[in-house]
Amino acid sequence: MSPLFSPHSQSRRQLLTRSLAGIGASSVALESLLAAEKNSSTPAGSHFQPSAKRVIFLFMSGGPSQVDTFDPKPELTKLAGKDVPESLAASVPRIKRAGLKNLMASPWKFQQYGESGIPVSELLPKTAEHVDDLCIIRSMQHRNPVHGPGECVALTGTGAGDRPSIGAWSLYGLGSETEDLPAFISMNLHTDGMQYPQAAGWGAGFLPPQFQGTVVDPEKGIRDVKMPGGTSLSSRRHQLSSLEKLNRLHLESLQQHPELEARIRSYEMAFRLQTAAPELFDLSKEPGYIRTTYGLDQSPTKQTGRGCLLARRMIERGVRFVQLRIGGWDAHGNLKGNHERMCSMTDGPIAALLTDLKQRGLLDSTLVVWAGEFGRTPTMEGKANGRDHSPAGYSVWFAGGGVKGGQIIGRTDPIGYVATERPVSPHDFHATILHGLGLQSDKLTWNHHGRDEVPTVFGGSAVEEVFGS
Repeated sequence: MSPLFSPHSQSRRQLLTRSLAGIGASSVALESLLAAEKNSSTPAGSHFQPSAKRVIFLFMSGGPSQVDTFDPKPELTKLAGKDVPESLAASVPRIKRAGLKNLMASPWKFQQYGESGIPVSELLPKTAEHVDDLCIIRSMQHRNPVHGPGECVALTGTGAGDRPSIGAWSLYGLGSETEDLPAFISMNLHTDGMQYPQAAGWGAGFLPPQFQGTVVDPEKGIRDVKMPGGTSLSSRRHQLSSLEKLNRLHLESLQQHPELEARIRSYEMAFRLQTAAPELFDLSKEPGYIRTTYGLDQSPTKQTGRGCLLARRMIERGVRFVQLRIGGWDAHGNLKGNHERMCSMTDGPIAALLTDLKQRGLLDSTLVVWAGEFGRTPTMEGKANGRDHSPAGYSVWFAGGGVKGGQIIGRTDPIGYVATERPVSPHDFHATILHGLGLQSDKLTWNHHGRDEVPTVFGGSAVEEVFGS
């Protein structure tokens, strides 16, 4: 027996303490890996044949302007500098109540792309090349115009942020495809103080904590999985094997102890995480052309490109739900400078992700979603050449995972303020994501305080046209 494990050299408590080195703050990741640990929290399973196995959610925090990206409004050019005409306000009650003044034309031109001829802003030329793979919903709508609560609405369904995130519901519904990595991973990029990430967006709410997302830094990876100094894989393996023997001896004396059994398995999972995570975040073996395509060698695109490339690597390794939050879209002043900067950071990497997934045969089974918490007004805010928050009508898109591309769903009024045709709520949006995974939102239930809770608590149904049905 190694001196390290000599029964005369240290107590069992000391042994436990030493064996936990390097594992401590990885508890959230381990809980994610333990998603099927208890009968009460095992995956619910698909309700019908899914069109997607996994999700990459590209969350544009801050509120991209719909009338400057995916919803062109020529009427804004005609009416620039004017207030909303009474005739238009009278025909759309929500416009009249808003009292919109000082309409602002988009600084950018739109052009039709692809066989579908869908118009996209010149801000997004590379994403536009994929327009035949995109299903653009122009009629997203809710009533919360504040960033924090709006982000909670977009990712959990309520402004209070007290319910499970859509990622947690997805993991609860389908479970994990990997034993080596967390099944739900969230990465937060370009964060600033005004749009600090809302933890509810990757939280589990009232679901067991093993369904929450594991937050990782694209540069540093998963925290505290690096081996302690002087510890090799073989010595770690020897430590854990010895620890397992002691735990199993203890378990035999107890006959049955679910928590101890779970702990035994968690140590094994921790070892797998320590071996798998470093490889995941090591991009040195990616071909040069891949790194270039994602923009890893360019300052504006480096961070987003790394996040997008890691998202692809994650889903290749069985991660079920990847959430990439890109903050900075809040354009109260200098809309032109803000959106040009944000689009320069995101357009190329997101297009590269779509191309890469398609070339690897992964796009058909991966649902890619692009959305923010709301859009922006068609009016100028004060004299700042910016736009204010506007949840009344904004754009999102879906691609891959069985999505019928090259189509537009819904419509906003002539100035792009409010959804007027096929309004889609965040609950409909969440139900649509779950539908792609083969989950029916009103049948995915969790009993909480005696009530069978569902993801779409205030109603909502899948926009099945997204998938061509």
